[in-house]
Amino acid sequence: MFTGLVQTTGRIDDLKPSDAGVRLVIQPEPAMEWRTAAGLGDSISVSGACLTVADILIAERKGDPARLAFDVVPETLRLTSLGKLALGDRVNLETSVTASTLMGGHFVQGHVDGLATIERVTTQGEWRVALRVPPGLMPFMTPKGSVCLDGVSLTLASVNPAESIIEVALIPTTLQRTTLSEWSPGEAVNVEADVIAKTVVNYLTHFAARK
Repeated sequence: MFTGLVQTTGRIDDLKPSDAGVRLVIQPEPAMEWRTAAGLGDSISVSGACLTVADILIAERKGDPARLAFDVVPETLRLTSLGKLALGDRVNLETSVTASTLMGGHFVQGHVDGLATIERVTTQGEWRVALRVPPGLMPFMTPKGSVCLDGVSLTLASVNPAESIIEVALIPTTLQRTTLSEWSPGEAVNVEADVIAKTVVNYLTHFAARK
């Protein structure tokens, strides 16, 4: 379980085929929130996808956090943007929550529901991004509700069900601390709908009419 509050970003340091799919090695960038380094077997949100730390490697540069290795299976590569990563690409990182974690974002499972496509990025005045979401996810998109995009907890600024378009407004802190400032039209983005919205819609669709 995560909150969608990115603690640091990381760069893809190595990317090689393996028996499990792909061995992904990430070099986290130094950040105050990352001083409590992840341990072997821990769950890490990598741009919204929950991955398990398979190995911990010494950083190549003195003073950098240890590099983290993950085994990414073919299904994850196919259903998320992780299958499109290349050496040097940046990703958002968050360790899983604990009982004492400040719940500043929203409940995020790290289970990507689908890929959205960036339609437009507006940087004049308010920084807003419009994304086309798979139609099957639109019932879970609520105006002023929560959505997780590339591992970042965001509020839906507007929702257009007819065109399957959502918009989010990005504050300067988000742009500085995550990879979202690098978004451009045509790019694929990991989407996880709000788990509460999914639960309510699922119940109303499949069970409420039976009573």
